[in-house]
Amino acid sequence: MAVCWTMKASSEQENAALSDRNVNATKGATKSMDTVQFGNVDISRLILGGNPFSGFSHLTPELDREMRTWYTTARIKETMRQAEDLGITTFLGRADAHIRRTLMEYWDEGGTIRWLAQTAPEFASLAGNVSQAIGTGAAAVYLHGGQMDFLVAQNQLDTIKTFVQQVKDAGVPVGVAGHNHKVHIWANENLDLDFHMCSYYNPTPRDKNAEHVHGAREVFDDDHRAVMVATIRELRAPAIHYKIFAAGRKEPGEAFAFVSQHLRPQDAVCIGIFARDKPDMLAEDVRLFEESLKG
Repeated sequence: MAVCWTMKASSEQENAALSDRNVNATKGATKSMDTVQFGNVDISRLILGGNPFSGFSHLTPELDREMRTWYTTARIKETMRQAEDLGITTFLGRADAHIRRTLMEYWDEGGTIRWLAQTAPEFASLAGNVSQAIGTGAAAVYLHGGQMDFLVAQNQLDTIKTFVQQVKDAGVPVGVAGHNHKVHIWANENLDLDFHMCSYYNPTPRDKNAEHVHGAREVFDDDHRAVMVATIRELRAPAIHYKIFAAGRKEPGEAFAFVSQHLRPQDAVCIGIFARDKPDMLAEDVRLFEESLKG
């Protein structure tokens, strides 16, 4: 009998399923990778990012379309399998219907990758979107960077606090993302978080609109990166360093070398790949990342 998407398993069932997935995530990997702790969840230090799966290139609308066309459900699942074989136990992706359905399929087929769910700003109800993410099996939930930037700029701080409490009440690690370093300073002083998602760049201000606009002019300024890594040093909670490649504008070797100088022992790194023209891209990135940590 089909089960309605809006139906939710009991808390005990959800916790048991999540616990099994957390255990199995380390069993299925061909190789192992160092991990960090976000609340009660182990996270691989290198995280597979989902922006390319959803067509967010941060370069051109044409490349956005190419990503959406190339990353079929089958290719997304194959990339996740490759990530697990390389020791990556964690995927970071949107809590929209596309990604949730893909993950459910992947897990049903034996996949074990853990999902750090990013809220999707196009949903009318933030609370509803959080419930969907947790009900699907998210290992952790964080507030989308554009939403966080927008809510702080609009002084809608109670909305952020309510979000954090909702996720905590569900017994799931909670975080916030942000492109503007100032939102992380505020969060560090006012919220009890399990992690931060810290963008190295603030390409387009989100003060008036939380959502990304495809084709909008984006600026990747290394001064933003310098300010963000200085901010990360002061955060109480672990941080995920993201947009480290400046959406393909930085050579991976150079980017990982910079990250390795600023990565705290409790921090992780998130990268996205578009492997259409380079099938071994993820394996190469894992190698470069691990070499950078060795100095």
